[in-house]
Amino acid sequence: MAIDFDGFTPLASLAGGAMIGVAALLLMLTHGRVMGVSGILGGLMLPAGKSDIAWRLLFVIGVLAGPFALMALTGAPVDRAPVASGLTLPIAGFLVGLGTAIGAGCTSGHGICGLARLSVRSAVAVGMFMATAVITVYIVRHMVPGG
Repeated sequence: MAIDFDGFTPLASLAGGAMIGVAALLLMLTHGRVMGVSGILGGLMLPAGKSDIAWRLLFVIGVLAGPFALMALTGAPVDRAPVASGLTLPIAGFLVGLGTAIGAGCTSGHGICGLARLSVRSAVAVGMFMATAVITVYIVRHMVPGG
């Protein structure tokens, strides 16, 4: 199987990674919080207080508005493709939510912030995320009809 490098964008990827890192650093410096998306969303569903809602809501709005801002600034469309259809999407969403609850965090919290803090628990969690992703892709591509 050949590797397709047509979509390889090292500079855009580096810039995006740097912006995520700066955002995580700023959230830690200004609020003392880890930038884990599942925790941020969870805090909107079950807020600890009114002062906690504003930054969480602004964070979510920023994540959702980001692609539109990029399109407005560059004039270029953001590539997107459906990744699931039918019942696959809600089932996958439920499983991801269950995993973040069991794992006490998500890929952004453990992978970006936890690894940066040299957390052993986060390293184990990221290893499990990656192993599960590899196994899932293998099953879907090689064992599911039409995959």
